[in-house]
Amino acid sequence: MSAPYAARRARVLAQMSPGAVAVLTTAPEVTRNGDSEYLYRHDSYFYYLTGFTEPEAAVVLVAAQGETPARTLLFCREKNPDREIWDGYRYGPQAAREAFGFDEAHAIASLDDAMAALLSNVPALYYPLGGELDVRVAGWLNAVRAKSRSGVTPPASTVDLLPLLDEMRLLKDEHEQAIMQRAADISAAAHARAMRAARAGVHEYELEAELLYEFRRNGAQAPAYTSIVATGANACVLHYNSNNAQSQDGDLVLIDAGCELDGYASDITRTFPVNGKFSAPQKRLYELVLAAQDAAFAAIAPGLPYSGAHEAAVKVLAQGMLDLGLLQGSLDEIIAEKRYTQFYMHGTGHWLGMDVHDVGQYRDVSQADKPSRPLQPGMVVTVEPGIYVRPAEGVPQEYWHIGIRIEDDVLVTADGYTILSAAAPKTVAEIEELMRHD
Repeated sequence: MSAPYAARRARVLAQMSPGAVAVLTTAPEVTRNGDSEYLYRHDSYFYYLTGFTEPEAAVVLVAAQGETPARTLLFCREKNPDREIWDGYRYGPQAAREAFGFDEAHAIASLDDAMAALLSNVPALYYPLGGELDVRVAGWLNAVRAKSRSGVTPPASTVDLLPLLDEMRLLKDEHEQAIMQRAADISAAAHARAMRAARAGVHEYELEAELLYEFRRNGAQAPAYTSIVATGANACVLHYNSNNAQSQDGDLVLIDAGCELDGYASDITRTFPVNGKFSAPQKRLYELVLAAQDAAFAAIAPGLPYSGAHEAAVKVLAQGMLDLGLLQGSLDEIIAEKRYTQFYMHGTGHWLGMDVHDVGQYRDVSQADKPSRPLQPGMVVTVEPGIYVRPAEGVPQEYWHIGIRIEDDVLVTADGYTILSAAAPKTVAEIEELMRHD
């Protein structure tokens, strides 16, 4: 399905200066050990413009100028029957051009010579500044400068391509939204599967295995990030990923996990009692986090600031910390002094897309005071309030070692929002009913 990618290339070309050239390469393969590579994963920007998943590839865009039309070029590996015996199918330039909707396709080995020609007498070069391509670009420009006696000139300017792509990627089109909905559905089913498999004494890695099975059996290519499966006190470690402890009766289990499907991430967190029944202190904290998430949802709509969801969640959490005796003082003082960060020390969400922490500015950098940017339809955010209670003087002991986070994937729509991950059980009643082991 090449149409969405071709449309994105056309949008980039329309934003480039006339006659300018843009170039972007995909991620390299990385050796794991011996004759083995890590599972290959394409560069997100490259995939966004091409839909092409093979390594050793580059995309080049040449903007229209006067009567000369725009051109799109793909550089990729040539067909190689011998290597295909070992590594699998390769498109090769001819098949790739047809399948992915390019004007031209060439062997990746010809990229350096081609760029030296394409960059002659053009006004600007767009590429990811400050990255691995810098040295190669310098070689291309030097090759052009070597022809200066013939009147050939290199690009007068270089422009960072990534901010342009970041703004495009921030607003998901219908094609992307459909993939992200499917990814969230798969991940929701995985979380439900882990809940059903939970028992006192289960190891974290056993629950992780349930997640991975559900991801793959539904067609997801891989986890979108290293899964967090944290029992008991481990749930108070925000990025815990050892996943090797054994649960104890009465523990909560915090699972932060999502699959990657066709290049797009999901990111869901659920917290549940390993024995299927919340204790009274666990339930009080859980209901507080759930209320904070509901308040954050209410702050999501086109035109509202991105930061509004966090501010709404903090207000609810801080009040709950007061009510439960976790903190003392006034609500205004706790918020102004950020004393709530003793138990809630992270933001309430992030952009989500091809990367689990996706690209795009969180503030309007065009304004001097850089306010939080307004939400727009097509943005996808996570909403993930939490509470993490470590032992400390003055903290009621019944809450010690309880870590809770509830996270959903939310699409901003024209009239509000849609929770993509709504299928994952979340209320106390839903979780306890699912986990009944009659």
